[in-house]
Amino acid sequence: MQYLFPLLAVFAWAGNTVITKMSATNIEPTEIGFYRWLFAWLLLTPFVLRPTLRNWWRIRPHLGKIFIMGSLGMAMFQSLMYFAAQYTSAANIGIIQALTPSTALVLAVIVLKQRLTTPAVIGAITAFIGVLLVVSNGEVLQLINRGVNRGDALMVVAVLSYALYSTLLKHWQIGISALQMLYLQMLAAIIVQLPLFLSQPKTGLNLDNLPLVLYACLAASMIAPLAWLHGVRLMGPSRIAIFFNLMPILSLFIAALTLGEQIEVYHWIGTAIILLGVFLAERWKDKTA
Repeated sequence: MQYLFPLLAVFAWAGNTVITKMSATNIEPTEIGFYRWLFAWLLLTPFVLRPTLRNWWRIRPHLGKIFIMGSLGMAMFQSLMYFAAQYTSAANIGIIQALTPSTALVLAVIVLKQRLTTPAVIGAITAFIGVLLVVSNGEVLQLINRGVNRGDALMVVAVLSYALYSTLLKHWQIGISALQMLYLQMLAAIIVQLPLFLSQPKTGLNLDNLPLVLYACLAASMIAPLAWLHGVRLMGPSRIAIFFNLMPILSLFIAALTLGEQIEVYHWIGTAIILLGVFLAERWKDKTA
């Protein structure tokens, strides 16, 4: 039963890669990015606002840090994904996301001053090679001449943003509940995205894009994080981490089934190389934790 929660979270996040791709032709990136967090924040407000206000004395000194994390992990990360979806496939989005754990470990060396070991270096380099294989469509040597697809490049920046968010989350260790932290970071994302939302052209909500917004709001922004947090409580952070590595594989299957995307051999090879790199890096993390 304990495995149900991390599996539910990973399925929801993998499904969100397809939703992100579908949104590219149905709604402006600035709209879905804004509505996603606004609706999720409003739905949580009746349950979280009062406890948050009661805990304000503890929260207030950390508002700057919470704002930075909300900007990186929610506003910037997801907005970049929506813009990337206009130029790349759902499969590539899901696979490049798998680079996040290795990137976070490299940043941990820089920010948290954790000791860099040989397995960590090998893991990070291996994962990066896997991403190069995917973004080059299996032709790494041609990457210099052709350049990186704009959508894939945006996804790499998105991964860097989320990896930095994860590193700061661990570094700052803010002593408030996970639900209140999620709620306040959503508010930060709303504030950051509001000027762009107001200034950009809009499609408007309709029957075609409203289900996409609701999935992003309910499944990816609320159900998945809460299921993951519950899984962490039941299993511990080390045991649950392996489930996150299922996401690129699930993204490939879901993209093929729902969007009819052609999954090439280099997708599978790149995914395997990335997961190998993550495995090596995770082994280093377990030994140094």
